[in-house]
Amino acid sequence: MPILFAFGIFSHAMLRRGLLSLGYGSNISWSSAYLNRDGSYPNLVYTVFQKRWMTRHRRVQDRSKKKRVHDLEIATECWKVVSKILTIMEVLRKEPEQVIPLKLLERYRQHINLSKQHKVEDFIRKSPKLFELYRDTKGVVWCGFTEKAEDLLEQEARLLEDHSQKNVEYVTRLLMMSVDKRLHVNKIANFRRDMGLPYDFRQTWIHMFPEHFKVVRVDDDEYLQLMSWNPSWAVTELEKKAMAAGVIAELQPEPGVLSLPFPLKFPRYYKVFRYGEQIEHFQKRNYLSPYADATGLMPGSQEFDKRAVAIMHEILSFTIEKRLVTDHLTHFRREFVMPQKLMRLLLKHCGIFYVSEKGKRFSVFLTEAYDCSELIDKCSIVQWKEKVLKLTGYRGRRKKIKTYESSDFENDLIDRNHDKEIAFVEVEHDESVDAIDDIFITDESEMDIREVYDAYED
Repeated sequence: MPILFAFGIFSHAMLRRGLLSLGYGSNISWSSAYLNRDGSYPNLVYTVFQKRWMTRHRRVQDRSKKKRVHDLEIATECWKVVSKILTIMEVLRKEPEQVIPLKLLERYRQHINLSKQHKVEDFIRKSPKLFELYRDTKGVVWCGFTEKAEDLLEQEARLLEDHSQKNVEYVTRLLMMSVDKRLHVNKIANFRRDMGLPYDFRQTWIHMFPEHFKVVRVDDDEYLQLMSWNPSWAVTELEKKAMAAGVIAELQPEPGVLSLPFPLKFPRYYKVFRYGEQIEHFQKRNYLSPYADATGLMPGSQEFDKRAVAIMHEILSFTIEKRLVTDHLTHFRREFVMPQKLMRLLLKHCGIFYVSEKGKRFSVFLTEAYDCSELIDKCSIVQWKEKVLKLTGYRGRRKKIKTYESSDFENDLIDRNHDKEIAFVEVEHDESVDAIDDIFITDESEMDIREVYDAYED
């Protein structure tokens, strides 16, 4: 009886708080609203508890603060800053004279990913070592490169050309892993920056290697079709490392079943001792090579999921920073025979992958490739990006990112008192400016936030 009485008081208190949260005043008749004649709760009570239940833990970020890896979040911030700068540089380099009216540059706000309260001009001023602002005799403000930025662009062109042969291998291996041995050109183009593909990837580069792949049209869409299977490339990066370390004596003559464990690097919060048996069982389980035929695998089986982990590990190994936007991975679920709830798999294997929730679009890292916030094996293109970052003053102090420090950056994040600092030069231009073609692959699809929410609930 005392237990029932206590439960009644507790339920009554919860009901009162719930009704007040819905806007009902304190003058409600609690005796009439408490129970129906048959002893059941009224519909209003179910509405109260339903609302309280549905509004709990609405944000994944609030649920996962203790699960974040601070070092990799710093790496994410660095990538976000460089990505904004590279977007502007890409817009400028597409212009005939590599200059553009600032008013037209505002059209690329969505691609630059600037918040609404910040102007593109204010953002550009935070990197005076890279961009210059000019005002012509008619009062139009133009944006162009500094000499240092032009030198960096020449360096990048040489680095991308040197990286071209490696990209031929990686793109071919992507096609070899796919079910139909072909992939949509737009989907591969999403990897352009991440894999270090050249700017003319769609127009020129994909047509330069017909012995490996060629462009075909299917239902008015462009696909990249594999032309020849290279057995020496049907070897995973994990197998190559195991071979170099002496773990295995020789490689398989053709893709088949693998038994190599994945390198693990768990975040601090993870209680390895609690899940040690499951982790050991997963590591010892055999799985099918990403380059082998997977049509016989049962979706949802342990072998199916582990092969998907191997595919994601392989794709991330192809990227120059061992990091990708999760959207780009999920777009290949059908082509690479991966599960629908791919995010759930990434979060489950947090010793292999780390998902950063910063920004609108989530990113996934290959944890083994990082030492704290630093990439262990940096290719020349990554080193070039670090040079760009050092010449950038945007958000460096507030986000603890190592950037170029100067007295010019002692002001707040955005300093709007800058009209007097714009140089006045003579610039010849027409009265009308042609429309700017969209030079980006726009893909607004995002990961379903509910899918991530469900993954964290497990």
